[in-house]
Amino acid sequence: MLVKTFGSAVYGIEAITITIEVNISGGNPAYFIVGLPDNAVRESMQRVEAALQTNNFRMPRQKIVVNMAPADIRKEGSAYDLTIATAILASSGQIKEDNLDKYIIMGELSLDGSLQPIKGSLPIAIQARKDGFKGFILPRQNAREAAIVNELDVYGVDNIKEVAGFFNGDVKLEPVLVNTREEFFNSLCNYDSDFSEVKGQENIKRALEIAAAGGHNVILIGPPGAGKTMLARRLPSILPPLSLYESLETTKIHSVAGKLSTADALVTMRPFRSPHHTISDVALVGGGSNPQPGEISLAHNGVLFLDELPEFKRSALEVMRQPLEERKVTISRAKFSVDYPSSFMLVASMNPCPCGYYNHPEKECICPPGAVQKYLSKISGPLLDRIDLHVEVTPVNFSELSSDRLAEKSEDIRQRVIVARELQTERFGNRPDLHANAQMSPQMVRDICKINTAGQTLLKKAMEKLGLSARAYDRILKVSRTIADLAGSEDIKLEHLAEAIHFRSLDRDGWAG
Repeated sequence: MLVKTFGSAVYGIEAITITIEVNISGGNPAYFIVGLPDNAVRESMQRVEAALQTNNFRMPRQKIVVNMAPADIRKEGSAYDLTIATAILASSGQIKEDNLDKYIIMGELSLDGSLQPIKGSLPIAIQARKDGFKGFILPRQNAREAAIVNELDVYGVDNIKEVAGFFNGDVKLEPVLVNTREEFFNSLCNYDSDFSEVKGQENIKRALEIAAAGGHNVILIGPPGAGKTMLARRLPSILPPLSLYESLETTKIHSVAGKLSTADALVTMRPFRSPHHTISDVALVGGGSNPQPGEISLAHNGVLFLDELPEFKRSALEVMRQPLEERKVTISRAKFSVDYPSSFMLVASMNPCPCGYYNHPEKECICPPGAVQKYLSKISGPLLDRIDLHVEVTPVNFSELSSDRLAEKSEDIRQRVIVARELQTERFGNRPDLHANAQMSPQMVRDICKINTAGQTLLKKAMEKLGLSARAYDRILKVSRTIADLAGSEDIKLEHLAEAIHFRSLDRDGWAG
């Protein structure tokens, strides 16, 4: 008897509906799975057989052929166990097949019939609604994540018995309900850390405010213990809150990567990813034999913090250059390619030299001649060009550390950032793909970031003295436009341009000796 059930395959952050056809016919007992399955799918028959027998179902001792269509798309992972098991039960007459075509069914089976969580339940639910399915049956651990998709009944189940009872009419399953907007707004901006906890460092806070307002990349250079990491970790708290669309897009990526906890339905705060400097190229950018999003995609709509930048492998840093420009990463394989969005703010930190005390106001640098330049040369010029703000961080003195003066709260800084971003949204009104000044193309920089004759003279002198590249020229204009937005100015003034040039520390002659 031929029976069809429906599952789904995830490619990139999108899903494709997969039809599972099971035919049980006479002959010697044998199991065949066709349709380009990987090893995890092939092994499913052993898990299915054990789960059915443990729960007092009958595993047919006949020839069983399982076809996964479309057959030219590779099927990966163990999430098809429940789909195949349900089809076998229906094909052997142990459950009714009347309503099978109305549901997407996904889940990994344990040998006792209980269900393990799966990856990518949110994009699967979105595609299920798009394809007109009535409901989605999946492990209970993933139910809240999938239930944020409205107009789709999402049923979280614990074991295969509940699924069989549901289709036979013996068990009534209650759909999981999540109020998406309530969930979203209740958790916005609940950050654990705040800029008010940082003593001193007002110039660094100003630089990070500019970076947040324009979506600019920033590098912090300073000695150990100056507060670089502390400041970077508080950057998400001054970024504008996620929109509902951004939240859903970010949640899809974390869902595909299996990074959502069972209690979370939505990612409501901007991500902050801080990979260790031993990270591999694939883990940073994404890929692998079964492509998965990397750290740059997990930081989408948020912040990627690279602490001790020169200690990262040069190859890992170089593969970031294209995603930094295009704001997406393409993983190509022989038969397919997938795109992962990677629109993030890069925040990097580094010591100025191997010992960490070059240019320190009190401690003496013990590095040999040329060591500072050699240390800095670990970071390629093209990568530094893509970083808009170079900020020197100096240690906080005792009087500032012991001061009782309250620093400005993140909430107050965030309000100024939001106002600046609103000006940019209005400016780019006809370009929904642009949200911040840092995303402007070179042509848009020429059209929008116009400066007067005095400004041209100042920028020309800076270019000649610092030996800036054409990309650095564009970066300075973008940053000066953001500073003008924070000041509420329609025009880029000399002081805005001068402040933007000031934030190109690593371009200055003689900085590294």
